[in-house]
Amino acid sequence: MAEVNADVQRRYREFVDLLPLTIALAGLPQSDSGRYYGEEQIESRLYTIRHAYKAARAIAREAVQKS
Repeated sequence: MAEVNADVQRRYREFVDLLPLTIALAGLPQSDSGRYYGEEQIESRLYTIRHAYKAARAIAREAVQKS
């Protein structure tokens, strides 16, 4: 159980550490104040963020391996 918990914490930390790079790679604009995205727009943005996160992880792994 402790190993599973440690793995979840490690993955969460990795996600949080990569979040600024992920958002930068996604390049999505923020919504206007008081305007909300519809369900389809959210799904589209989610797709973009998922792919940006995968790219951010790949960049980080490549950088660590080359060091």
